[in-house]
Amino acid sequence: MKNDKFIWTAKIGSKGQIVIPKEARDIFNMKTGDSIILFGDISRGIAIAKYDDYSNFVQKIFDSRNGKK
Repeated sequence: MKNDKFIWTAKIGSKGQIVIPKEARDIFNMKTGDSIILFGDISRGIAIAKYDDYSNFVQKIFDSRNGKK
């Protein structure tokens, strides 16, 4: 795959848990204890993102709407 495109596989355990492959965690700087967000779309599948990345993004939106920079 291209240098900016990746594909990994994971298995769902008996408790519904998945393990994010080490290479993926390294590339996306995911550490033990990080929270993640799962975005689901019936026709397109599931996307996983770090919570902090989206939390910061949302905070900037709220700040800009309140006149903060």
